[in-house]
Amino acid sequence: MPEEKQSAHDHRRLGAELDLFVFSDLVGSGLPLWTPKGTALRLAADNFVWELRQKYGYERVEIPHLAKKELYEKSGHWDKFKDELFLIRTREGHEFAMKPMNCPHHIQIYDRVPHSYRELPLRYANTTMVYRDEQTGELGGLSRVRAITQDDAHVFCRLPQATQEVINIWKIITEFYGAIGFTKFDIRLSFHDPKEIDKYLGTAELWQQAEYILRQVAAKQGVTATEAPGEAAFYGPKIDFIAKDSLGRDWQIATIQMDLNLPERFDLTCINETGQKERIVMVHAAIMGSLERYLALVIEHFQGAFPLWLAPVQTLILPISDSHHSYAKKVLTELKEHGIKTEINLASETLGKKIRGGKLQKVPYLIVIGDKEVESNKLTAEGRTEKLEGITVADFITSLQTEIKEKK
Repeated sequence: MPEEKQSAHDHRRLGAELDLFVFSDLVGSGLPLWTPKGTALRLAADNFVWELRQKYGYERVEIPHLAKKELYEKSGHWDKFKDELFLIRTREGHEFAMKPMNCPHHIQIYDRVPHSYRELPLRYANTTMVYRDEQTGELGGLSRVRAITQDDAHVFCRLPQATQEVINIWKIITEFYGAIGFTKFDIRLSFHDPKEIDKYLGTAELWQQAEYILRQVAAKQGVTATEAPGEAAFYGPKIDFIAKDSLGRDWQIATIQMDLNLPERFDLTCINETGQKERIVMVHAAIMGSLERYLALVIEHFQGAFPLWLAPVQTLILPISDSHHSYAKKVLTELKEHGIKTEINLASETLGKKIRGGKLQKVPYLIVIGDKEVESNKLTAEGRTEKLEGITVADFITSLQTEIKEKK
């Protein structure tokens, strides 16, 4: 790829130009700080994931950002990742770690009371940060950070329910990524390497059972999947979704993990129809995975020109002169009251300069207000592909709301 083309899409450059995020030497490498616009971008993406998850019965939970080392010893993360953890020693000598994963915390929520089989599946969702002590030389913009935001979810279900739960997550992934134009995926089944079973939790039998479920799902979805021995998470096999961006680069986007091992380690059960304890299984699912890495992909894929539903500023109001400010502010209020993310430029600049500034900021709709608009109580709005002249504020709002809802 030509260097200048890469530079034009580089999310680090675009993040600064569009005022989305910043890194501070005083805060530390790999710890991005999100501006109001960048935070709006994050929330738009995360809210869409939650909107999709709600359709399938997920419930939100919340967890702390650290835990005693004993939690990670029991989960197996301590043995596997102890050199990558941020450790904290309390004044009383207790040893804690900043959480590298959310699943052990969600397990404790599930295990707080006995559950009947009638309650299952239980689906917990939680957008929260995890922390990894990445090496400084491996950090790169948002693509590799030390504070990683995960849109994490865990399904606790019976073994016969697992296939449908994975298929439902697949549907969420398809709809979510379809909204940014990713409609084709390469599917990789990341399995364990049976020659190195010691690298993984659990027995060969549990791994074979989990991998059989994922093969079934791929077959039911009618896809030809590539199997990748040795690419599994240490506690379970995965379905990895791989897509190409606008530059033709492959990105691993979402992942679904089938886990029969952590329920064994934590003795997770439900009470079945006969009144006996029955071992349950877990499905791990992060739709964006790392929200930082997802946004690095999205920023570069769109070169900062986000679709309306995702854009941190959806409309920019440009009054031509001071005499138009009053009506412009009225329009600003109406748009904001209807949930449209709107800004106004009241600077003493030429209209041409204001328009150039709005285009450099890649705002989807620029609203010009002059004498004609004030007198008619209407708008002129310039979008990326069309110009709307003489449209009422109400009709413009309806048009925007439709575009946002349809994720065009």
